[in-house]
Amino acid sequence: MQTWSVVSICVLLGIVVRWGVSLNSYSGAGKPPMFGDYEAQRHWQEVTYNLPLHEWYFNTTDNDLNYWGLDYPPLTAYHSWICAYIAKMINPEWVELHKSRGYESPTHKLFMRATVLVADLLVYIPAVVLYSLHLTDGSSNKKVSTLFCFLLYPGLILIDYGHFQYNGLSLGFALWGVLGLGLGWDALGSMAFCLALNYKQMELYHALPFFCYLLGKCIKRGLMGRGLFLLVRIAATVLVTFALCWLPFLPDPNQASQVARRIFPVARGLFEDKVANVWCSLNTVIKIRSILSSDSQLYFSFACTLLAVLPSSIRLLMKPTFWQFKLALANSSLAFFLFSYQVHEKSILLAALPVCLLLSDLPLIAIWFLQASTFSMLPLFMKDGLLMPYAVTWLAFLFLSIYLLSALEHCSEEKLRLVAYYKLIFCLSKMEMACTVRWKFYISIAVMAGLSIASVILVPPPHLPDLFPVLVSTTAFLHFLGTYIYFTIVQFSGPPSRKSQKKNN
Repeated sequence: MQTWSVVSICVLLGIVVRWGVSLNSYSGAGKPPMFGDYEAQRHWQEVTYNLPLHEWYFNTTDNDLNYWGLDYPPLTAYHSWICAYIAKMINPEWVELHKSRGYESPTHKLFMRATVLVADLLVYIPAVVLYSLHLTDGSSNKKVSTLFCFLLYPGLILIDYGHFQYNGLSLGFALWGVLGLGLGWDALGSMAFCLALNYKQMELYHALPFFCYLLGKCIKRGLMGRGLFLLVRIAATVLVTFALCWLPFLPDPNQASQVARRIFPVARGLFEDKVANVWCSLNTVIKIRSILSSDSQLYFSFACTLLAVLPSSIRLLMKPTFWQFKLALANSSLAFFLFSYQVHEKSILLAALPVCLLLSDLPLIAIWFLQASTFSMLPLFMKDGLLMPYAVTWLAFLFLSIYLLSALEHCSEEKLRLVAYYKLIFCLSKMEMACTVRWKFYISIAVMAGLSIASVILVPPPHLPDLFPVLVSTTAFLHFLGTYIYFTIVQFSGPPSRKSQKKNN
C-alpha cells in the first residue's frame, strides 16, 4: 500500500513536469505559411472530420497533400478523427475545412495539449508503471526510482509536450507489447505491438526483435508441438489486428496502396536536417548525396541497416530470453537510427524507449544515452523556443537519475556486464576501469553542456553557419555509435546473474 502511494506521487510529479513543459511554445508557433508539427496534427483533425475516409490519403481540391498531408498509418487517422469530433463540440472553428488553417489561440492550445496528456494517461503512463513494478528487479525503492526516472525522460516530454506530437501513443503501445511478452501473454503482446506499428510506421525499428523473440520461443518449444500452436495463435492475432486497423481501406486496392505510398515516401533523400546518424556525420567529410544516385543511396542504406541489425536479431533468435529481447530492441532501434534512410532527429525516441527498459539493469549507460539523445535534438528545441525547458529537464533528469539509481556506483566490469571483455578491450584493472568510465561520463556531460551553452551565446562564422548544429549532431552520433557497440558486446556476453535474469516464459 505504501509503495502505491509513492507510485502515485511519482506519476503526479511526472504529470506536473509534462504540463509545465506544455506551457511553453510549440513547433511552428506564429510561423506561416506551413507553421509546424502542431499545425500538422490540427490539420489532420480537420481533414479526417470533414472529408470522407476515401479522400484522407489522396490529393484532392479539399485535401492538398503538400500542406501537411496525412502520412501515418490508419490508427493515427482514427485518433485524429476522435480528437476532431471532440474539438468540433467545443469550438467548430478549430476544425473548419480550409478556414481553420494555421488556427492559433490559447484555448485551442490548451485543448491540443490536453489531448496529449489524456493519451499518455490512457496508454503510456500505465505501461511504464506496470513495467517498472513487475518486470524490473530489486527492492521496492529501486523499482519506484526506476519508474520515476522512466517518467521523467526529458526527450519524450520535450517532443510531445513542447514541440508537439503523440509519440507517447506509439511508444506506449510498444511498451504494452513488451509487457505482454515479459509476462508470458504473447498473443496480447503481439496485438499491442501491431497497434503501435499501425499508429506510426517507424515502430518498424522494434519489429525484428519482436519477430525473432517470438519465433525463437516457438522453435524452442518445438514446431511440431506446443511451439506450432503458439506460432499459429500469434500469426492469427497479428493478421486479425492488421485487418481490423486497415478494414475501411481493404475493399479498394487503390486505397490500401495509396496509404502504403504515403507512409513510406522515398523521394525526400537520404537525410534532410542535421541528424546524429552515420550519413549526416559522414557527409561532413564525404558528400555521399553527390557521389551516389538516389536509388543507390536507398539500396546502400538498406544493406547497411540490415547488416547492423542482423547480429543482435540472430542472437535473440538463438537465445530467446527476455534479457536478450530488451538488448535486441535497443540494438535494432539504434541500427535503424544510425543507418536507415530518411531519419528524423525525433526518431531517436524509438531507441530511447528500449534504453529506458534497461535503467534498472545498466543505469549509468542508460542515463548517459538518454542525456545524449535529448541533447541531440537541441537545434530543434532552439528553433521551437524550448531552450529553457530543455535546460531544466535535462539537468533535473541528470541529477535525479544519478542519485536515485546510484548510477556512478555501477562502473565495474560486473555492473557493466563486461566481465569477459574488460581486459581485452580496456587493458585496465578493475579500479582503473571504473575510474575511467566515470571520467568519460563527466567529460561527455561537460561537452554536451558546453556545446549547449555555445549554441546559444556564440555566433558561428559566416562561412560556417551550421557549425553548432553539426557539432551537436556529430557529438551525439559518437555517443549513439558507442552505445550500439556496447549493447552489442553485452548482448553477446553471458547472461546476467540468475537472480536478475528474467524468466523466459
